[in-house]
Amino acid sequence: MINLTINDVKVSVPEGTTVLDAAKKLNINIPTLCNHPDLCVAGNCRVCLVEQKGARTLVAACAMPVSEGMDIHTNTLKVRNARKHVVELLLSEHRSDCTKCYKNQKCELQALANEFAFGDTIFLDLVEDHPYTIDRSSPSFIKDDSKCIRCQRCVRTCSQLQHISAIAVANKGAHQKISSFHDRPMSHVVCTNCGQCVNRCPTGALVEKTYIDQVWDAIYDPDKHVVVQTAPAVRVALGEDLGYDPGERVTGKMVTALRQLGFDSVLDTDFSADLTIMEEGTELLTRLKKVLVDGDTKTKIPMFTSCSPGWIKFIEHKYPELLSNLSTCKSPQQMFGALAKTFYAKKKNLDPAKIVSISVMPCTAKKYEADRPEMRSSGYKDIDYVLTTRELAVMIKQAGIDFRNLEPSHYDSIMGDSTGAAVIFGATGGVMEAALRTAYEIVTGREVPFSNLNITPVRGMDGVKEASVKIEGCLPEWKFLEGAELKTAIGHGLVNANKIMKKVRDGKAPWHFIEIMACPGGCIGGGGQPIPTSMEIRKKRMKAIYSEDESMKIRKSHENPDVVAIYKEFLEKPNSHKSHELLHTHYTERDDY
Repeated sequence: MINLTINDVKVSVPEGTTVLDAAKKLNINIPTLCNHPDLCVAGNCRVCLVEQKGARTLVAACAMPVSEGMDIHTNTLKVRNARKHVVELLLSEHRSDCTKCYKNQKCELQALANEFAFGDTIFLDLVEDHPYTIDRSSPSFIKDDSKCIRCQRCVRTCSQLQHISAIAVANKGAHQKISSFHDRPMSHVVCTNCGQCVNRCPTGALVEKTYIDQVWDAIYDPDKHVVVQTAPAVRVALGEDLGYDPGERVTGKMVTALRQLGFDSVLDTDFSADLTIMEEGTELLTRLKKVLVDGDTKTKIPMFTSCSPGWIKFIEHKYPELLSNLSTCKSPQQMFGALAKTFYAKKKNLDPAKIVSISVMPCTAKKYEADRPEMRSSGYKDIDYVLTTRELAVMIKQAGIDFRNLEPSHYDSIMGDSTGAAVIFGATGGVMEAALRTAYEIVTGREVPFSNLNITPVRGMDGVKEASVKIEGCLPEWKFLEGAELKTAIGHGLVNANKIMKKVRDGKAPWHFIEIMACPGGCIGGGGQPIPTSMEIRKKRMKAIYSEDESMKIRKSHENPDVVAIYKEFLEKPNSHKSHELLHTHYTERDDY
């Protein structure tokens, strides 16, 4: 252990600890901008400067490792003046339209300005002298260079966490900026729209493209029937933007709030998550039969899940040769959208042209997914507008709803019932667990051999997880799987997806079924979730997801009565011709730049 003193208080920390983290142990706050717990040290914003006794200059707390006997002071006059000058320099190049900015009151630079830079500044306002650009080409987010402080959090996120490098640092000195490949619009580069850069941007330089006004317009239009669906991960994170601690479940209150906002029908994406399991599970078993029994060399194993649109765009860019390994199933969002303007319209005797389909998602990539040309199988745009968890919180505040004191209520009928298996889609490994609960029972007639249906090997925050289930006692029609060991893998965050994909591409993958989620932690860590995010927060949201699952009466997708009914009334059976028309799709090979 290393012994040091911070603000005259002694502390012992492990070797290699930074001054910043040592100060946190003493509950001493040192401001930062470029630092983030998910990312490597950069030390380029200099907001975290502290004074070290005996040192000639101030040192960056985020980058300085502790040493024996170190004497640190974090709030001397010299330190405060240095921080003030750093913040003022950043503000001199920053377009300060704070009251109109989406990040108003949630901007880290704004918070520091309130602390250090109030009053007259000694630096010129340079914002008008820079040829700033605002890129609105992406359906998922807006990139505003006039609010960029070049902390490089977004660059490190894109390269380290996601292994994409859609953006990078260009030029030097006063001309330095965060740029895409050849300065192309973000809609024309390898960006997966995952929004992880948005979640880590300390200012309003990267924000989701909001559709709040369009949704309000639809709600107020008497000729429109507005349907809303909510994703599993929204219910365990929404509360964070409404005064709750991370990981608190607010499902019932959220449903009530949506009704008070004026939506005509409040339904659950979990319904179509259950439907996804029926379609995707059947597809997996069909592929296994074709490969193992029929000797079909054209059918590809392993099969990848296809619920995450950021992951879909990643493989389209980076591994197009493996697109045939992807499940043809649409995501639950898009399955729901297709059914909203077909099955739901028929049940409600509504003109589908007058239905406006809204989804609330933890994900900015869902905005991109809804705009894909493949997602119009209903004859209309299947999902009209996608809101993030953060946008829903904004709408609740705009409406003046006292969220904490709302009485909980239940989703509406028709595509509103779901199971615990659907809820766990919100966490990494959840799709795999839900699929195994159903697939194993279809093949054997028995529940999976795990206590209380909890398939723990696929759970947790490890970047890559592996699990296997031995299939024994098969029903007659599945005898070809007798004694087989179904091998699975789970990856979350695209840097881990890349590790798995290299093994598959090189023929070194032993797995039959692979789940990939683009975001760290899966949907609970999505790019549209409340800010801030960290490993601790994601773990709390994950715990809440599994708690919701265990509270459900039905925890297996194939036992959802609404799913059983829709096959009987409309879809016929999993992977039927009708199902393929509405619930399945194809993918597009894209350039790797």
